Amino acid sequence: MAARAIWKGIIRFGGISVPVKLYSAVEDRNIHFRLLHEKDHTPVEQRMVNPATGEAVPGDQVRRGVETGEGEIVILTPDELESLEPDASRDIEILRFVDPERISHQWYDRPYYMGPDGDPAPYFALVKALEKERKEGVARWKMRKKSYVGALGIDNGYLTIITLRHAGEVVDAASLPRPSSRDLEPQELRMAEQLVSALEAEFDPAAYRDEYRDQVMALIETKAQGGTIRMAKVREPRPKAASLTDMLERSLKQAKEENKRAGSTR
Repeated sequence: MAARAIWKGIIRFGGISVPVKLYSAVEDRNIHFRLLHEKDHTPVEQRMVNPATGEAVPGDQVRRGVETGEGEIVILTPDELESLEPDASRDIEILRFVDPERISHQWYDRPYYMGPDGDPAPYFALVKALEKERKEGVARWKMRKKSYVGALGIDNGYLTIITLRHAGEVVDAASLPRPSSRDLEPQELRMAEQLVSALEAEFDPAAYRDEYRDQVMALIETKAQGGTIRMAKVREPRPKAASLTDMLERSLKQAKEENKRAGSTR
């Protein structure tokens, strides 16, 4: 099934306008459970309850509050919050262009694809320009009553934009305690390098599945057909104290065996 656009906007920088459609680049694959009453399987409802009286509180009587001190809460009304929402706009303003390595991965939040909306010429002109200059754009836009900052880039001939976290959300590595260690023995360093080399391969995202989700879906399918699955408890072996050399030797041996098995199945 063809992807559906979730939003339309216009990339603007200088005197250039590039109409685009936005497509989500990720899909929610979480399992969404229904909450049921155990006795008769009737769906249960979630309600706001006053803990002092045990009575349900209607939605129009619920207010949002933020604790500012011990026992002190500032109440915000729906009208006050609505007045702070950004004005609707379709503009995606490019603030500047930067080298891609200037934006590290911890700043990235949610990715989107962009496709042309109407005449594709301006769209592909921007794609070619970014490819030639090897730059990413820092963009600002408003979508669905919220303001965003994002990184505009290229992926397989498509424009992409990834929303960025704000400065207060990203932990600077300089704030972490600096790790310290004894000097490594030459043999330890050589074995570590061999281990990295033994595990070197192309990245295949299809090889890494959500095993828990797969197991839950298998359980659901089996129970839907009237069966059950007995889940065996796996006992984790207690780790034994070992030297760094011993651990590297075992890891290197295991990596070589896995590579050998993988080669025999191709």
